[in-house]
Amino acid sequence: MPNIIIVGAQWGDEGKGKIVDFLTETSDVVARSQGGNNAGHTVVNNDTKYVLHLVPSGILWEDKQCVIGNGVVIDPIGLVQEIETLEGQGVKISPENLTISERAHITLPAHRSLDAAREAGLGQKKIGTTGRGIGPTYADKALRTGLRMAHLRDPDTFREKARVRTEEANEVLKGVGLEEVDFDATFPEFEKAAKRLVTHLGDTAVKLHTAIKGGKSVLFEGSQGTYLDIDHGTYPFVTSSNTTAGGACTGSGVSPRVIDCVVGVAKAYTTRVGGGPFITEDAEFSAKLHALGLEFGATTGRARRCGWLDLVLLRYATIVNGFDEIALTILDGLDDMESIQVCVAYEFDGNTITTPPSTMEEWARCKPVYETLPGWLSDTTGIRKFSDLPENARAYLDKVTEATDVPVTLVGVGPDREQTLRRD
Repeated sequence: MPNIIIVGAQWGDEGKGKIVDFLTETSDVVARSQGGNNAGHTVVNNDTKYVLHLVPSGILWEDKQCVIGNGVVIDPIGLVQEIETLEGQGVKISPENLTISERAHITLPAHRSLDAAREAGLGQKKIGTTGRGIGPTYADKALRTGLRMAHLRDPDTFREKARVRTEEANEVLKGVGLEEVDFDATFPEFEKAAKRLVTHLGDTAVKLHTAIKGGKSVLFEGSQGTYLDIDHGTYPFVTSSNTTAGGACTGSGVSPRVIDCVVGVAKAYTTRVGGGPFITEDAEFSAKLHALGLEFGATTGRARRCGWLDLVLLRYATIVNGFDEIALTILDGLDDMESIQVCVAYEFDGNTITTPPSTMEEWARCKPVYETLPGWLSDTTGIRKFSDLPENARAYLDKVTEATDVPVTLVGVGPDREQTLRRD
């Protein structure tokens, strides 16, 4: 079976967890390669809802191996809480089915405080982070002052290094008049979590290499989405890692030469959480989806901003990721729309452009150019064959293929595992 990278084609929250869960059936290993517990994947199986933040979605399959790679930043307390929640739902997690990279960097309580301090200091210009300390952890990694999971094997050395980093963070917090982190009060819980995780540590690059050489297939589970990529996203309203396909290789230690397929996941419309540009955002459309109980963040519970499908973004995401296939989720969210808007270009300073701009100032001068497509006005949630989709729904999918030159091979028509249709 092929080695596949799953990538969000928008601003995250595209339903990647559901697609990963669906494709895991034919994979042997599921690997997470970037991000932290600022992301959330929701999977529904047999009416049970699982919310995952750091643990790969493959953990819901008993016979699969799961890997958290070197490119991920890990809050040990948050990860242990997640593991315990999943175990409470009957999911079995052990060192045999979950391996954590010893090179992954650690998020300390001080990182969370620094994250909150920076957001507070930005005022109306805040990025809209989850406050989970992800940015400061990656900053320490880039500054070469971070702590890795391997440090957990030497508790005394780790405690001393963590204390020094906390004292450095407290100098920053004190300088802006915010409450300092009480290391002695916070570390015992952190230390307890670390002891739970140390048995899961290993060299995951070697583990993945060995699996692939042995004929096993790996599914790389992307976190967030293309337009949160620190290089290719709507900077500075982005995350602190490379969320595009290339990040799966650097964040796992796997050569790009072994990748067989890249699957882009997009919603049938567009959403984002937090600040930043959103050309097709529509308040009326957002309110309608929220009233249906849709589009609330898995990590924060925040109502997502919603808008029409933006083919400018989807086309560019195809370029920077090299999509071979597209999975389109929540098609059922458009079931009762008499007509549907699709953004095919931007109007920018009197010109028409078909690629996204690079600065916030340029984004602010863009307006959507829409085409209107007919809706299908029928319930798709009970459909189980791609060919049974309404004619106008299939025409909508064809529009996506026309714009990206990539086939739509999977379609989601509801949250459950069985509500995923594969093209005939």
